[in-house]
Amino acid sequence: MSRRILVIEDEEKLRRVVQLQLQSSGYEVELAATAEEGVLAAERADLVLTDLRLPGMSGLEFLERTHAVRPGLPIVMMTAFGSVETAVEAMKKGAADFLVKPFSLDHLAAVVAKAFEMLSLREENKRLKEELGGRYQLDNIVGRSGAMQEVFGMVLRAAPTRATVLLAGESGVGKDMIARAIHYHSPRKDKPFVKINCTAIPENLMESELFGYEKGAFTGANMTKPGKFELADTGTVFLDEIGDVPLPIQVKLLRILQEREFERLGSNKTRHIDVRVVAATNVDLRRALEEGTFREDLYYRLNVLPINIPSLRERREDIPYLADHFIRKHAAELGTAELEISADAATKLMAYHWPGNVRELENVIERSLVLATGTTLEAADIRLDLAPRSRSAATAGTSVDGLFLPEGMTLDQYEETIIKEAMRRAQGNKSQAARLLGLTRNALRYRLGQMGMETGPDTDV
Repeated sequence: MSRRILVIEDEEKLRRVVQLQLQSSGYEVELAATAEEGVLAAERADLVLTDLRLPGMSGLEFLERTHAVRPGLPIVMMTAFGSVETAVEAMKKGAADFLVKPFSLDHLAAVVAKAFEMLSLREENKRLKEELGGRYQLDNIVGRSGAMQEVFGMVLRAAPTRATVLLAGESGVGKDMIARAIHYHSPRKDKPFVKINCTAIPENLMESELFGYEKGAFTGANMTKPGKFELADTGTVFLDEIGDVPLPIQVKLLRILQEREFERLGSNKTRHIDVRVVAATNVDLRRALEEGTFREDLYYRLNVLPINIPSLRERREDIPYLADHFIRKHAAELGTAELEISADAATKLMAYHWPGNVRELENVIERSLVLATGTTLEAADIRLDLAPRSRSAATAGTSVDGLFLPEGMTLDQYEETIIKEAMRRAQGNKSQAARLLGLTRNALRYRLGQMGMETGPDTDV
């Protein structure tokens, strides 16, 4: 689409010459003899060439009035030699450039080209700023909070590389969506994305599922079958719940990460693959290292680029935006009208502790849309999945199923409180405190170190 230039000049001959020159350069040109005519025409222009001295309103007045309505519109002033100082004043007030009469047509073309180049740079800069400001939504992942902005920043930095990423976070925070965002913002976006739910695969089938098998490798193996890693060749493998992988399979995963090679079950042929691995866990792998259920060397191979995804409790300011997103999504799916969410309903959502995180919030919104009767989603329409509590349990912060976290306290904070209480009861004796907690003394010392309470060698018994 060609650029449109408005030429405001009271001298008809010069106006016509400028018009022909600009049209020969491929621009659309609109003409005006006075600034008053030009004010209306400026709404349609990409650039304005105006004489500084005009009958009625001056070019300087035109500049001020037009920029009040369209700030940033490039305006080039044409002026006689004796008015150069006024033209300089116009540039201080926002004019893009000025031309001193008489000027050559080549000079005219150069000044116009320069003005459009500067305009293009400003437009590109504005676009980039808008993209940066709109980064709170990344592939349908909504998050305006500072915590999620950090996650998005890590995703955008990690995506172009082939580095292994370890996603950590509670169940329901959106690890699957973050993994897909990494893949679809990477050079592998047109290649396979294969998700492997490590919890869903029985231990005795995991090796054949991951690495494939040859015909006759075991009873029932009537044909050769490639594994999920082969299917993901040149693409991305997403290992969900990596903490549930049994130790024998962890050795084979380590080889995949280090050597990019494996053998199918029942075969001695080494196969080489090019896969990018993204792993996710909702458990503390460092604790699994202590307990000997997770290999240390595999942990460090996976933990190249760690991304911690905050729970919904840690980013409550995102809840209204997430609720609005899910209302629009499920209203379309259910064929119902999009409802406004009331302030009381938003407050109710933000006050809840969301043990199921974003997944639970989406379920609550879908349920509430089905059951709502009005045109606004009110607090009464929000049906939270509250577990029944006895009167004593409610006051003690426990559920009928047993102990639960006190309201507003994280698991890490609760654990720290219990450890401090055990140390108090044991009067500082680590061995006795460890026995109270059902831990080994080394495991307790590790936790105390994490809490900044391990002060020296353990000499107690």
